[in-house]
Amino acid sequence: MSKRFLNGSEWTAMVLQGAKMLSLHEERVNGLNVFPVPDGDTGTNMNLTMSAGVAELKNKPSEEVGKAAEVLSKGLLMGARGNSGVILSQLFRGFSRAIAGQRELTVPLFANALQQGVDTAYKAVVKPVEGTILTVAREAARHGLAVSRRTSDLKELMNEVLNKARETLSRTPDMLPVLKQVGVVDSGGQGLVYIYEGFYLYLNNGDLMESSGPEASARAVSSPAEVNASARPTAIASSSAQSRIATESITFPYDMEFFIQRHHVSAPFPEAAFRQALERDGDSIILIEDESIVKVHVHSRRPGDVLNLALTHGEITHIHILNMQEQHRELLEQKDDARALSSPESGMPETSAPVVDYSLPGVVDLPAVTASPESEPNPDVYEMASYGVVAVSVGEGNAELFASLGVDIVLSGGQSMNPSTEDLLGAITSLSAHHIIVLPNNPNIIMAAKQAAELAERPVTVLPTRTLPQGMAAMLAFQENDSEAANLERMTKAFERVVTGMVTNAVRDTEMDGVQIKQGHYIGIKDKTIVVSDPGLLEASQALLSELMTTGGEILTVLTGEGADAEQSEALERWLAEQYPDAEVEVHEGGQPLYPYLFAVEP
Repeated sequence: MSKRFLNGSEWTAMVLQGAKMLSLHEERVNGLNVFPVPDGDTGTNMNLTMSAGVAELKNKPSEEVGKAAEVLSKGLLMGARGNSGVILSQLFRGFSRAIAGQRELTVPLFANALQQGVDTAYKAVVKPVEGTILTVAREAARHGLAVSRRTSDLKELMNEVLNKARETLSRTPDMLPVLKQVGVVDSGGQGLVYIYEGFYLYLNNGDLMESSGPEASARAVSSPAEVNASARPTAIASSSAQSRIATESITFPYDMEFFIQRHHVSAPFPEAAFRQALERDGDSIILIEDESIVKVHVHSRRPGDVLNLALTHGEITHIHILNMQEQHRELLEQKDDARALSSPESGMPETSAPVVDYSLPGVVDLPAVTASPESEPNPDVYEMASYGVVAVSVGEGNAELFASLGVDIVLSGGQSMNPSTEDLLGAITSLSAHHIIVLPNNPNIIMAAKQAAELAERPVTVLPTRTLPQGMAAMLAFQENDSEAANLERMTKAFERVVTGMVTNAVRDTEMDGVQIKQGHYIGIKDKTIVVSDPGLLEASQALLSELMTTGGEILTVLTGEGADAEQSEALERWLAEQYPDAEVEVHEGGQPLYPYLFAVEP
């Protein structure tokens, strides 16, 4: 029997079925991140995000599909965890906007909403990577638009969308070399396919999983069997256009984006003059004026001058600054599979130690709050500070270090429990300060932090720190009495100079970055590249430090974690004193799990 319409209640039931399917396979999605480092949290992040949306949907049911989709979108947005969760929330955010005001969902509306969801998600990701959840969503939506022109049956449309999503998922190893090397498909893409399978199950069978369980549910899907992760490897081009460009040719290295808030400025914005001023020492300029807000994009040599210029026209918010020369150097230095490791869902460790425990001593566990006028500090009651700083960390010692450096709120988050958008927003809104700075200190938290900043209704800057040492370096450069522009420029330069190293255990035999790795050995990682594998913790640490110190570092910080005993740490300190007598070495008990040692080298 065909299905031509879905009202709000039916659409809600379909979404719940998709959420159930994802929840049932959470560990399978996590398991696709099977690399030497145990960083498999994609399924957990997607499931937590979806669960937050479903909870909101159950609390505020509606017979109108447009209203139901809006409720789900808000729940997902506030509960989004990790990059995979943020991307998932954006897919449904665009979907809800496409069907706003609609009472029923039809095939044309459904197909168009899937496409608008993809468009919204791509806009939220600064550098989309092929072979990820975005690719799967894009190809499935594109195929859905084509199918919608020849059918009015929602079940047929969803079957076609699901099959295209599966087929695209099977090709992700051909798009991301690291997936092919390990023999898995993209974990985020697999999570999305499970959600789509739940959608199709509902349209085809009703609420099947309520009584049948995952095995019967899987049998009920009358689509091709689940794809083989390592099917049909193909050749991948090793060269790129970027490799033929000299880093020094990037004349304007700082890629800047920010908003100018002009709520209290009566004079019209001098767009032509502002553009001309930016062109004196910049290019790639984009100015978008929307009522009392101006969006600015520019490539510049002097970000501080740009921000000072913008301050003369209003308050600046949501500041994002990237060093394109550094990005280009990293691109040239890394191998194809090392580049693939930069995918947030790849399963390899990024440059930050995963953080896991919300109940660590010294770490604030904030109540959930939403951005509203009532949650803003009252200037008549509180004396507003110039700055407030929120940092994400793990380990009691690391939390205490951040507090000693001037961080106002230290949130705990990590591998299986990244702080959600709502957690971060709660920290931001609880501070009585004119300007808030957020240090994510983990690549899997940056997107959620930016999302929280957009909801905060106050000036918030997310500095994209990817490691604990980077966050600490940024705080050392922070000066309470300096201007916003000067502080942000100085803090950005400080954390960008840090070279991070980490030591952890390998969980299986493999070869990565040209290094033979044995299960149980200690591996040393320099930024995103594995440089050593050794059965001994001390030996692996010494080899990694030798690699880190080739840059001529003058300052070395050592954060000890779980698994680093005092005797080994003392031996490592003696070795450092002998090998690098001119280096300034500081050792702190960080207490982070999984990584016995974190190293930070600064010039």
